Amino acid sequence: MALALVPQPPLDSWFAELDQQMARAPNFFAGRPVVVDVTFLPRNDPDLARLAGEFAGRNIRILGIEGTEPNFTPPAAWGWPPLLSGGRPVGTSEVPEEKAAPEPHSLLRDENVRSGQSVSFPKGDVTIIGSVASGAEVIAGGSIHIYGALRGRAIAGVMGDAKARIFCRKLEAELIAVDGLYKTADDLPQNLRGKPVKISLDGDKIVIEPLD
Repeated sequence: MALALVPQPPLDSWFAELDQQMARAPNFFAGRPVVVDVTFLPRNDPDLARLAGEFAGRNIRILGIEGTEPNFTPPAAWGWPPLLSGGRPVGTSEVPEEKAAPEPHSLLRDENVRSGQSVSFPKGDVTIIGSVASGAEVIAGGSIHIYGALRGRAIAGVMGDAKARIFCRKLEAELIAVDGLYKTADDLPQNLRGKPVKISLDGDKIVIEPLD
């Protein structure tokens, strides 16, 4: 079973519409045999010579052509495939629109972030199932969740999200930041070092609170 394409004049408009359909579903014709029905085109129209090249340029594989007069023979220079007869239509086919996969709003990393590594996801939250080593960093457009020790740098809300948070099971950070405000290791409260904490903003201040 092959797909049938039925070009109609003016060909420029017909190919423009075909291009729009292929833009919605780029893989629709991939590997599928196609029959071209030229019923609506004049038999001696020089535009017939153009069709094979137009289809080839779009990676549409032509199995054959139909709709010609019985004694019609296309010149060899046109590069047409064989003429077909005896086929019958079995229905029409709409080109489906191929919807792009939705972009993720979070990033999950199920391993430690080692020294020298950087995990960055400016479109949303980052979750680390593990620890962040000294010399490593995690950067997020939203909040950061670390199910282990935070020994490196955690930078949340980089796209201007003042509601972003940083959560970790063990605070030993070199630097923490939320929406451009930051604290270094020397500024962290001593009583919360090594403890599970939540880090957030209160106006223009960074607030570090125990989780337990």
